[in-house]
Amino acid sequence: MDAYELLDVGDGARLERFGDRVVDRPHPAILGARSDPTLWKEADLVYDRGRGWRGPDAGSPWQVRVDGLTLELRPTDAGQVGLFPEQAPSWRWLRERVRERDSPTVLDLFAYTGASTLALADEGAAVAHVDASKPTVAWARRNSELSGLADRPIRWFVDDAVAFIERERRRGRRYDGVVVDPPSYGHGAGGRTWRLDGGLERLLESCAELVGGSAGFVLLTTHSVGWTTDRLADVLAATFGLMPSDIEAGELAVEARTGQRLELGAYARWGGG
Repeated sequence: MDAYELLDVGDGARLERFGDRVVDRPHPAILGARSDPTLWKEADLVYDRGRGWRGPDAGSPWQVRVDGLTLELRPTDAGQVGLFPEQAPSWRWLRERVRERDSPTVLDLFAYTGASTLALADEGAAVAHVDASKPTVAWARRNSELSGLADRPIRWFVDDAVAFIERERRRGRRYDGVVVDPPSYGHGAGGRTWRLDGGLERLLESCAELVGGSAGFVLLTTHSVGWTTDRLADVLAATFGLMPSDIEAGELAVEARTGQRLELGAYARWGGG
């Protein structure tokens, strides 16, 4: 992905290039020393827990191009910028699944700023984009406009993922695919509390009822500590009634220019058929 490069890692932080801006932000799992300390002087934005962002452009958004999409990035209070580059292979995988089907309908849960939704829509899918944060859904819609996809069949929902799925089940709605990227913990609409441990299995069981048989597909990703590739694959197979051999699983990771590999999460997916 030309819009992104992991420049270096070390001392509990990562140095990244998003388009034309270099970002220095912490990551607790990073141990060891920095490979090239001089690189870190190039940072345009630096995030410190407790103090927030600093730098000349700390409050301003910017844009990057990702696989034909235009996405707006901006510093958030949580130390994010609106893009998870380790998901880039997942977005390409989703595009391939859409190309194999005739105008599929896809459910995107915990959909954040819309990169998965827009990759799906760009290939011709009709997408239900669901996220509990109103500002985040507005950000995703902004990305659809920047990418020239505002007229595509995307339904935008500010809603709790579990509650949304339950309503879709009662309505008898069906989908050809589902994308699930749940957080470890969160608060949904109506004061609902979400916990990945204890909640994921029930969520996936409900998703399985919405996906249309062997022709469907599912992508499950997480950045939560303790959810290994094997664990994700096992729960996906169990809830969708699949054999473990049907599931493809791996790590969400990026490799730095200096050679280090940064593991940021895990995925499990089933392409249908």
